[in-house]
Amino acid sequence: MEYLILVDGTDSQIGTEEKVTCHLPNGKLHRAFTIFLFNKEGQLLLTQRSMSKMLWPGDWDGTVASHPRQSENYISSAERRLPEELGVTCKLDYLYKFEYHVPYKNIGSENEICGTLIGTLDDPSKIKLVEDEISDIRWVTLEQILSEIEKTPQIFCPWMLVALYFLPESNHNISDGHKKILKMWNRNDLKSKLEASLKYHFPDHKWEIKKE
Repeated sequence: MEYLILVDGTDSQIGTEEKVTCHLPNGKLHRAFTIFLFNKEGQLLLTQRSMSKMLWPGDWDGTVASHPRQSENYISSAERRLPEELGVTCKLDYLYKFEYHVPYKNIGSENEICGTLIGTLDDPSKIKLVEDEISDIRWVTLEQILSEIEKTPQIFCPWMLVALYFLPESNHNISDGHKKILKMWNRNDLKSKLEASLKYHFPDHKWEIKKE
């Protein structure tokens, strides 16, 4: 059984709980992370969740989303998880974290404080999908993904939309290469382009950035 880190609203650990229990409809606030992996041209790698997933099966996500283990921080847990899902390794930078709570039908929910990481993949040809985690991948530009999100918000994971929304709030203590990518993606209209899709997933606006 896999146990997740339970946290309070300040992201301080208050215990652990079995993974499925954390994702029941009421949910339990736990620590998670999401990774945005880019290529050298500034395209974002999207991944399609396996149909075997309990929540949001078959939907499109950022590159990787998972949970830290005990003794891991956001960066170390994300760098550990990348090869487990995509068969590649990459140096990551931490950008920010946000809290959100969203149900999935009558099956379960996500109730997380989610750290967001950025990385650049030098050689995309080395990607190897891991069975039962990711069913497909594709690279997109900012214009492509914003157009798709506007037309079909229902096929995208809600936490990915929140993570994209907060890109302008990113920590600036990161590599120059990652700063360059963020400059490409931090368009003035980024937040306004995402607001309608966020309302689709979060009619009660249960998401916020966590100040540090």
